[in-house]
Amino acid sequence: MLPTPLTTTAALLDAESQWPEELAIVDDQWAEPVSLTWAQLADRARRFAAGLVELGVRPGDRVALWAPNSHHWPVATLGIHSAGAVLVPLNTRYTTHEAADIIDRAGARVVIASGLFAGIDRLAEVMASPIPAGRTVISIPLEDDAAHDGAVTWDALLDSATDASVAVVRERAAAVREDDLSDILFTSGTTGAPKGVMAEHRHTLHGAHAWGANIALRPGDRYLMANPYFHTFGYKAGILPALLFGVTMHPLAVYSPADAMRAVSRHGITVFPGAPTIFQTILDDPARAEHDLSTLRAVVTGATIVPVVLIERLQSELGVDTVVTAYGQTETSGFITTCRPDDDAVTIATTCGRAFDGMEVALGEVDENGAGEVLTRGTMVMRGYLDDPAATAETIDADGWLHTGDVGRLDADGNLTITDRLKDMYICGGFNVYPAEVEQALARIPGVTEVAVIGVPDDRLGEVGKAFLTVRDGARVSTDDVIAHAREHLANFKVPRSVEIIDAFPRNASGKILKRSMR
Repeated sequence: MLPTPLTTTAALLDAESQWPEELAIVDDQWAEPVSLTWAQLADRARRFAAGLVELGVRPGDRVALWAPNSHHWPVATLGIHSAGAVLVPLNTRYTTHEAADIIDRAGARVVIASGLFAGIDRLAEVMASPIPAGRTVISIPLEDDAAHDGAVTWDALLDSATDASVAVVRERAAAVREDDLSDILFTSGTTGAPKGVMAEHRHTLHGAHAWGANIALRPGDRYLMANPYFHTFGYKAGILPALLFGVTMHPLAVYSPADAMRAVSRHGITVFPGAPTIFQTILDDPARAEHDLSTLRAVVTGATIVPVVLIERLQSELGVDTVVTAYGQTETSGFITTCRPDDDAVTIATTCGRAFDGMEVALGEVDENGAGEVLTRGTMVMRGYLDDPAATAETIDADGWLHTGDVGRLDADGNLTITDRLKDMYICGGFNVYPAEVEQALARIPGVTEVAVIGVPDDRLGEVGKAFLTVRDGARVSTDDVIAHAREHLANFKVPRSVEIIDAFPRNASGKILKRSMR
């Protein structure tokens, strides 16, 4: 059942009441494994929120979170909401420059950053940047103690909670309204500038509940969470459905077939969503027979083309009862359409299914092939873009239809098939990449006169970027220079994998570059 009111804070109270002694989180990735029951998770989230209150965080303030998947993430997220504040997730692949821009635009008063992990010390990067000026930085210990002069440690924040501040948190949590902002997730737009998608608690929980109900989540399920928590797939189709349905969360910070299979075997994992490449690597791993994967009952995939044979192999070789694909956007909290568990393999692999409960799907002007822009409206559609009413008006029309920028077809049963993109966005390893943002960065290279970036097929990642450039006469620009510049200024999933320097671009009569011809 959905909580009343429709807020994450009410959902946390419900979980604490319904399943106090059941496991909410099992996180054994670190030297000191952590297991929390729902009662313990609720208590720790309140103490985290009380620590934020002691720091002066007020209802409506924004708190940024920059860390990989761990037990800290659900604690921090529910703590931020319990303090009446708004979560601003940061992609772990961002450069410090990209993260700082989003932190500034969101007006975040507090930044939570992880210490050393997989050779990267985000905390050190943050503390060496302008980010701490006028803000509090909280450190998350992962592979080290994450202590740094000027930062508040995770344990110190929890220890700062007092009876008085916990009482304030209880009052604030009860006062959170369904139409209060729960989070601001940033996604790039066609102009290349990141846009802050403002989602309310009701948007977020409607979607999370519809997603979980579709695959019949239930107490006793154990959910392996390899999808990053900063993304809707990990947060709104991961943490929040677990909260609503009493499912045990098993965070996985870095995916590998070996680690995933060990986790499934060790913990009896029953639910495991992810991009198609995740399951392809598991099915093809020569060591698969060494692991007991028989507990898996539900797999959710999507984000790119799904081979029919992959669906069939998941069902026949792994014995997975429920395999579905889905489609969504950050602007809808990640939820627009989904296949149902009883759909056949071809429908699951070749379509995105029908509209989620609470959502409608229609097509704009249809061409001779029966395709048109995908439009959607309903309970998961965002409030709008942060500080950008013009972009909001361009995206959501007067009748409430959100214009996705994707082109698709609808069959007689209402199943949606995405056929093209009005926006030039492509998907690299499950992450949306908007060429305009990459082009803006590469255009700053001295000697470069014009840039166009497209997505090209890749066996492992689905699509990767290829950059085409023209350069000024006499200028010396090498492909290595371009890649190095991109790596310095962009997250690695945005960095083009190949570069071609050309004499001139193909153009239409108005002078616009014809990317279709380049493809």
